Amino acid sequence: MNARLDRIGLGRFAGIGERLARAVTIASVSFGRSLLWLLAAIIVGCGAWMLLPLSKGNSAQPVKSELASVETAPSGDAAAAVSPASEPQAPAMAELDRLRISSQTWRRGGLGSKALVTFTLRNDNDYAVKDVEIVCAFARRDGSHLTDRSRVLADLVSMKSRKTFARIPVGFVNVNADQAKCSLIAARRA
Repeated sequence: MNARLDRIGLGRFAGIGERLARAVTIASVSFGRSLLWLLAAIIVGCGAWMLLPLSKGNSAQPVKSELASVETAPSGDAAAAVSPASEPQAPAMAELDRLRISSQTWRRGGLGSKALVTFTLRNDNDYAVKDVEIVCAFARRDGSHLTDRSRVLADLVSMKSRKTFARIPVGFVNVNADQAKCSLIAARRA
């Protein structure tokens, strides 16, 4: 073919076409190989991700509090019988029946992945409380449960008062979360 086109002076165009066809073939082969490498990397990454253990917040098991919700002091006779040196002293826990969340709302933050909760905590006790632990349950629009997130607030809430906590980050939430309900788990006397 080149010989025939050389006679009329178009031989160099035939060479360009052959080189172009060869370049297109090389490019398509290298693109196919890079696509296979990308697919292999995705498969290896997903396999490694599946082997990682679940974090505490992503498990389907209910949240267990590390603090007891209510602890009563022993009566006068029992207190005299137990010596303070023989039993370690636990921090005094607040009564949760006189501590409640009066209003609450939530919104998304952090590009839509974090839950920011705003709530008002009402303390009707005769003492101040601190280290309030809350747990927020997130659900879909249809009401099916998605996840629970907990948070300990170190702020002090005075006796016979209320305090509003604004935009408290409680953790990452599922993109399908539409509803949130927060409740108190524990609190300590200040």
